Amino acid sequence: MRFMIIVPAGPDSEQGSTGTQEQFADMQAYNGEMLRAGVFVDGQGLHPSSKGARVRWEDGDWVVTDGPFAEAKELIAGFTIIDVSSREEALEWLRKWPVSCVPGPGQALELRQVFAAEDFGDEFTPEMRGRDEQMRAEAARNAARG
Repeated sequence: MRFMIIVPAGPDSEQGSTGTQEQFADMQAYNGEMLRAGVFVDGQGLHPSSKGARVRWEDGDWVVTDGPFAEAKELIAGFTIIDVSSREEALEWLRKWPVSCVPGPGQALELRQVFAAEDFGDEFTPEMRGRDEQMRAEAARNAARG
């Protein structure tokens, strides 16, 4: 089971702060522990919303709105993907999150399970599953090339 740990954005991340030396060291230690346990899949920080865009379908066309976005409570600063055997195991890893990297007051890390092919039922045909596996393998090769 894959889970995403979502890190909410705050004033610092929205101003472009990437973290302190202590936070980098703590997060590297945490990610290293997950790597050794074989559960770490990926983790990334995100640039502030001022460098982003929202794109929505409206009246038959795509409409692009450039950031920054005022709804800071709806923004994310980063994420970590883990592959574990259960929700309980995912929560165990989340409880080990480095205290120096905890979001600010009133903010919480969010844990969300990532859909797997078997979650989609009969509508996701064997042919679609095969194509999905091919695409994931190609994406892994692309990632390996850097």
